Amino acid sequence: MFKKSLLLFIIITLVSCHATKSPIVTTKKAVSKNNTYSSRTKKNSKSRNEVIESTSRTVVTNDIVSNYVLEYKDIAMSNMKTYGIPASIILAQGILESGAGRGDLAVSANNHFGIKCHSDWTGDSVRHDDDASQECFRKYDKVAESYRDHALFLTGKGRYSSLFELDKDDYQAWAKGLRKAGYATDPRYPEKLISYIERYNLAQYDAQVLGIKYRPIENQNIRSIAVSSRNESYYEVQKGDTLYSISKKYNMMVDDLKRKNKLTDNTLYIGQKLKVN
Repeated sequence: MFKKSLLLFIIITLVSCHATKSPIVTTKKAVSKNNTYSSRTKKNSKSRNEVIESTSRTVVTNDIVSNYVLEYKDIAMSNMKTYGIPASIILAQGILESGAGRGDLAVSANNHFGIKCHSDWTGDSVRHDDDASQECFRKYDKVAESYRDHALFLTGKGRYSSLFELDKDDYQAWAKGLRKAGYATDPRYPEKLISYIERYNLAQYDAQVLGIKYRPIENQNIRSIAVSSRNESYYEVQKGDTLYSISKKYNMMVDDLKRKNKLTDNTLYIGQKLKVN
């Protein structure tokens, strides 16, 4: 009788232990998965969107622009050494013209500088709407070929010869010189290039090539107000500014600020002058 009771007790104990084990594993897996998702979502929320308009309208995050710089900075510095074009200008043009590598021409043709075919081009090409409908643009097998062709384009065209008389660390003069020589039709082209150079500290790559000390833009003095000869007040956009923060500073509505300055979206550039009276 005693042996039967002992056997029954052992069987009940084993069944009880087996019944309580399996739910624990399922619960841990579910919690671990949720925690991973929450952490990733929080991290991504820090990136800000930015609109880049050149041969196509492209929306990218600042992380995408930063990654673009990291990917092509070595090519830009190499081209600066070989051809004498500031690496900061090369990278800024690449960001703007290619939508940080996400624009239509960059994706379909590896064309990162918006260079059109012209009469001397014998390579592959694609058609794309720009100043006119279905214009001819150069197509490359690799992005590095686009960077090299950009350098050859500037050094081989007489209209850009005056650029190479400028100091290699004067990116502002180069940005304005490109517009003056006819590289782009957008009157705001120079300030857009300067904005990218200063926001992403692209001049550090010029300094590396030239062997000089680089001072980050955060440590430089930026003018906040400029007054024209017609006594109109302007605000010069600084790093971190938004239309909302500027409108609050001058007791204006955002829509009024956009209307005064003929803005079609909320995109701002460091150094951009906004009418505020």
